[in-house]
Amino acid sequence: MRALRLLVSAAALATLLAGCATGPDPTQLRLDRLDVRVSKLEHFVSNGSLVQLAERQDSLQAQVRDLQGQVDDLQRSNRRLQKEQRDLYANLDKRMATLQRLVAQGPAAAGSAVAGATDSAAALGALPGVTPAQQSAYRQAFNALKAGSYPAAVGGFEGFLKRYPASPLAPNAEYWLGETHFVDQHYRRAEQAFRSVFTLWPNSAKAPDAMLALGNVLLVQGRTHAGRAMLRQVVKQFPETDAAKRAAKRLMGKSAG
Repeated sequence: MRALRLLVSAAALATLLAGCATGPDPTQLRLDRLDVRVSKLEHFVSNGSLVQLAERQDSLQAQVRDLQGQVDDLQRSNRRLQKEQRDLYANLDKRMATLQRLVAQGPAAAGSAVAGATDSAAALGALPGVTPAQQSAYRQAFNALKAGSYPAAVGGFEGFLKRYPASPLAPNAEYWLGETHFVDQHYRRAEQAFRSVFTLWPNSAKAPDAMLALGNVLLVQGRTHAGRAMLRQVVKQFPETDAAKRAAKRLMGKSAG
């Protein structure tokens, strides 16, 4: 009986020792896991993923540099257009000041200058075919423009043109409607009004001024090629006018004042 117990104990001990001998080695497990990670990394690199990521980053950086260059160009263009706009406003202010002096001095002092780039409501009222009602409506619209009441000026000039489309003052009303839109920065409407002046009344004294003004409107909008072409047309079509002189100065890079 004692011998049997010894045999059972020996068998159990042998089984235990065999289990210990075949159990997982912790060090080997760690090495296996590390080997798997290295294999995955090698596979990732072999697929070019890291290279593609680096190339993508370079591409994005190039796009950022390109966009920054475009922003810089737009800022320079905006500063240039702002300067041109200030010059054009200054030019309009000078014409308004001349107009006010002519109105204050009366029709006799206005003379032929009234037929050019400035208007005297009093002198224009003396033109053949201008009725007192036309003169009054024209003066109200023009006074609204001088006062900076642009909506009232637009309404006044548009109302005048609807009521008196054949009036001798119609070209002037259309021109100053364009100037009102221009000062109020409604450039497309200003363009339409100025173009109407030399299209509907090509022989009007306002035709060269309207053509010059249209060139300025196009330039302010950044339509440089069309704007300079219009200025050259003023010089060619109306070479002896003050508008042609101002257009030539602007073509040379100076203010069209």
